This record gives sequence, C-alpha cells and structure tokens, in this order.
Amino acid sequence: MSQPDSAVADAQGGAATESLAALAKRHGLRRAIARPSLPFYVGQLWARRHFVLKYATSRNVSKYSQSMLGQLWQLLTPLLNAGVYYLMFGVILDQKKDISNYTAFLITGVFIFTFTQRTVSGGAKSISNNLSLIRALHFPRAALPLAYAVQELQQLLWSMLVLIGIVLLTGEPLTLYWLLIPVALLLQLTFNIGASLFMARVGAFARDMNQLLPFIMRTWLYASGVFFSIPDRVADLPESLAFVQYIMELNPAAAYIELMRDLLIQSHTPPQWAWTTAIFWAVFALVIGFWYFWRAEERYGRG
Repeated sequence: MSQPDSAVADAQGGAATESLAALAKRHGLRRAIARPSLPFYVGQLWARRHFVLKYATSRNVSKYSQSMLGQLWQLLTPLLNAGVYYLMFGVILDQKKDISNYTAFLITGVFIFTFTQRTVSGGAKSISNNLSLIRALHFPRAALPLAYAVQELQQLLWSMLVLIGIVLLTGEPLTLYWLLIPVALLLQLTFNIGASLFMARVGAFARDMNQLLPFIMRTWLYASGVFFSIPDRVADLPESLAFVQYIMELNPAAAYIELMRDLLIQSHTPPQWAWTTAIFWAVFALVIGFWYFWRAEERYGRG
C-alpha cells in the first residue's frame, strides 16, 4: 500500500472508532473496566456485603486449619506477644513501677495496636495477593481490603473477651464506661478500613512497600505508647521539644489505645482530646482512603 493509501486507511479507521465511541455513548454503553461513579461504587460494595463477610470468615477458618491448636492461635498470638513485652519492658526496663495496673495497661495496648497493625498490613497485600481473582471476576476491588478488615475484626472480638477477663482479674471494676467499648472499636475499625484502603492501592503498584511495611509498623508500634506512658517518657525532654508529646498523642494508634485504656482502667487518665482525635482520624482516614482507592479502580489487576 502506498503512503497516501495508508494515510487514507488510518483516517478511515480513526473515523470509524470515533463513530463507534459516539454510538456507545449515545446508548449509555461504557468500557467494562471503566471506573464507576463514587455513589454507584458504594452501591456495588453494599450489594456484595455477603461476599465480603463470607470471604473474611473463610480466611479466618483456613488460616489456622493446618495447626494443632487451630483457632486458639487467634488468642495465643497477642497473649504471647504481650508476655514478651511484659518481660522486656515491665520487668527488665521496670516500666511497671511508674504505671498503675501495668498488666492491663500493656495488654490493652498490645491488643488494640495489633488490630490496626494486622488490618493495615493485610490491606496492603490484599490486591497483590489476589490478582488471579481480580482478573477472573468483575467486582468492586475495595471488597478485598474490606474483607481483610472484617477478618481482623472477627479475630479482635475473641481477643476482647480475653482482654476483658484479664482486666477484671487484675482488679479493675466493671463500670458504665464499658458500654462505650463498642463505640471506641467502631471508631478504630473505621480508621483501619480507611488506612487499609489507602495502603491497598500503594501496595498494588509499589510492591517494595510490602517489604518496607514491617519496619514501618515496628516503628509505629514503638511510637504509640504501647509499652509506656507517653507523658512520662517525654517529661525528661528539654522544654524546646515539648511538642513531641503532642505529636505522639495525635498519633491515631495512640489515640485508640488511650481511649480503650480510659474505658477499661479506672486509674488511667487519657489526653483531654482523645475522643476528638479518635473521631477525626476515623472520618479523615475513611474519606481519604476510600477516595484514593476508588480513583485507581480500573487499574487493579493490570500487568
């Protein structure tokens, strides 16, 4: 074909493509992988809520199916971690002398932080670990990080029963404040979902993040007051570094830990703005995380 003939053919092909696009638009057709509108996307997720719940439950059942103790590991893992931390920080570093009821203080911090840690870490891998499912089926991809969040919530509910039992055994009284425990957990769950959605997109396209995440989580753990009282630790800092305390207390993980300690431990005094901080992070993380994840909906599973 000569060069003029080739140019004519290209022009005709372009015109045909344009006419097909106009025809599809006129009849309300769109690309199968096109990102839906945000309200429609939320509706799709709600329609698949049963899938999210079943997927999360099946993952919980299969996670420990090959081990002798099975589902007991959901309780043993955070308890063993708390035991190690108690030995290191409570006994060796003698943190318990400055904190009333250090056992309840520490275990509450470990259980609550573990909920956020596992949810965010699982969300970061939820897309990259399920590429075959994403490429085989058409569904809103946010269902995957949501399922990971529900999975961790199911594990936390069992852990909370153990936590409440330990707190009572350490001598803490049952008070009306305990009625707010579901509210505090709902705020934390909301934050966890938003952070999980945000990290799911990051983990889907920046695979190195999954290698860095354990180090990030470990740093976050040490900065969240799990083992120590934040005001006591920063009290010895120079006055010019007093802002460090505010930064640490505004840390979302620290906010949810302090909130739960305030409800469970009668002698614990949280920062004055603990509830405000917890509500802010829950709303901010969910809005930004969901929007950020949705913006890349049509790109998940490519490559």
